[in-house]
Amino acid sequence: MLQAVNEAVNGGYCKALLVGDPEAIKKAADEAGVDISGMDLFDNNDTEKKAEFFERYIAEYSDLFSVKALTRKSKDPMYTAMVMQCIGLADVTFAGLTHTTGDVILAATTIIGLKEGIETPSSTGLAIIPGYEGSEGQYLLIGDSAVCVDPTPAERASIAISYCETVKELFGWEPRCAMVSFSTDGSMEHAMVDDVRESVRIANELRPDLAIDGEFQMDAAISPAVAAKKVKRESKVAGKANIVIWPDINVGNIAVKILQFFAHADAPGPFIQGFKKIASDCSRSAPISELVGNIVMCCVRAANSK
Repeated sequence: MLQAVNEAVNGGYCKALLVGDPEAIKKAADEAGVDISGMDLFDNNDTEKKAEFFERYIAEYSDLFSVKALTRKSKDPMYTAMVMQCIGLADVTFAGLTHTTGDVILAATTIIGLKEGIETPSSTGLAIIPGYEGSEGQYLLIGDSAVCVDPTPAERASIAISYCETVKELFGWEPRCAMVSFSTDGSMEHAMVDDVRESVRIANELRPDLAIDGEFQMDAAISPAVAAKKVKRESKVAGKANIVIWPDINVGNIAVKILQFFAHADAPGPFIQGFKKIASDCSRSAPISELVGNIVMCCVRAANSK
């Protein structure tokens, strides 16, 4: 993690604020050969300073917790970092080396909170697919493939809305979000298809300003030629989707593996979305280059969401 932060800082992508036990951080930095002299360091053992942060958090951000409760949670420096982010001392919280994805999601849900109108956290997946010529070239946003296992229609609608916001933050694209199924516009009838249709209805009701459409089969979502045959109505999305929302994590996990192994796609991420502020984690087995990429994408999202 320190090596990744070092590369991101030296590359000019961000400034670093390391939160934890200073002695442990310095020891790890020495062992990794990383110079942290140009990075800010907050001592998570500084109870007086933390109490000041917690009082500001309660006054300025959320009064759901007492100073005592926040002090207890802040034994884990990730919680301290998120409080500091909420009061404006940082733009992004990035964790994951000693925390599971579930740990990071729980902390972010607890301290940062979900965006208004969003019912569930989710994960953003980016596929860079050799030979694919979609509406954004080789790029396609896909998900949720990692967090929300079996979303309800309302949760799936939230995932689609979160994806649209992330696409605007990260790439500046005009989002075109397809909800996919094994049916296109009623070509099949099944309860699973009904679920996807209901997700589209909810998403459109909540955010009529976003182009979220379906239900489409995968080919009808991304191929103009197929969409012309299968979708007999006006659609801003059909055939030119730059976001594809899976019905559940079964489809998502399998699709990602197929893209990686058969299409030789790169799939950086996933990173977490749906919170009021940018917080994300990393795979504990990820190479440093992937960590740096995820840090940079989080920083871009934070900068563009201001």
